[in-house]
Amino acid sequence: MPYCVCGGHSRLLKAIVVVAIPVLLGVYLLPPEVDPMEFPDFDKTAMSTKTAFVLGYTGGIGQQIARLLLEKRIFKNVVLIGRREVDFGGDPLYKDVIQRVVDFDKIEEHQQAFEGAEVGFCALGTTRAKVGKEGFIKVDHDYIVNSAKVAKAAGCQHFSLISSKDANANSWFLYLKVKGEAERDVEALNFPRLTINRPGVLEGERAEARFGEKVAAFAFKPIKYFRPTALSIPIVTVAKAAIVDTFLKPEGGKTTEILDNAALYHRGAHFDKIFG
Repeated sequence: MPYCVCGGHSRLLKAIVVVAIPVLLGVYLLPPEVDPMEFPDFDKTAMSTKTAFVLGYTGGIGQQIARLLLEKRIFKNVVLIGRREVDFGGDPLYKDVIQRVVDFDKIEEHQQAFEGAEVGFCALGTTRAKVGKEGFIKVDHDYIVNSAKVAKAAGCQHFSLISSKDANANSWFLYLKVKGEAERDVEALNFPRLTINRPGVLEGERAEARFGEKVAAFAFKPIKYFRPTALSIPIVTVAKAAIVDTFLKPEGGKTTEILDNAALYHRGAHFDKIFG
């Protein structure tokens, strides 16, 4: 008797339908793409006499921010603030970088590390898998908020915080809840200007890989094909967007601005046009 493959084909078809329907529905229900904003003409050397600090410069986004700031010589000085000094292996790009070592558990004793910096980029973060629940809260909330307090006291005028898509202090999910609480508490410090960057699933190599993000990145590939700015974003694009944002003035004189995934995509796309 010949072997019938009808059953196998049927199961395969059902599997395809089960996957395709929610994906296509998701694409249909996603909010419309945001048109790229019209960027005003501005002097790309406007920050060339100023100093910027980077917190979390050993992580994926922090590394990219530091590298781009140095590569394009956007600020006069770039200060890397962390718990240890990093050996850059003689890379000439980092020959003039300033490294300041601090104890984040006693960050209030290290105000001098932040002094003189008008702009600050904060990309601090870890994973619950690596340090546990309490450790995650300490790094992704306490270290961020306490560092922001000290930075403001030292004269920081613009604090740019790397957060997460869907961050919400009232969320039932620990990750989003902690991110939302950090946003809320940093905003309460009343910086002259605060930017909250909310990227989606990050694409690219990271010092601390998140298994959930890898799974999500794979699952989102069909949606990304139709709507590339909807759910995920390359790490370098987030870094570029955060830097470009320092040159822009928030609409309506707002002191706090939240940039979602699409906004980060569009601001990041202007980096190469501006800085070459």
